[in-house]
Amino acid sequence: MTKTFTIFLATTPYASENTHTALRVIGAALDKGHKVNVFASGDGVHNFTAGQKAAGVPNAETGFSEMMRRGLRVDL
Repeated sequence: MTKTFTIFLATTPYASENTHTALRVIGAALDKGHKVNVFASGDGVHNFTAGQKAAGVPNAETGFSEMMRRGLRVDL
């Protein structure tokens, strides 16, 4: 049975583990064929800023771009 998950993201991409955790949950859900929505608000919008130069951590822009190609729906 396909389910739909919605994740609310309100923190900046590199201030905590929230972005990395969200990307892992999103990837796992998409792998199982579920639909996933992300609603980003406030500082969470910065997870989708183009041209990020992350050093030593997974790049949020790259990660979310890949998830969007796989079917993630994003509302900012």
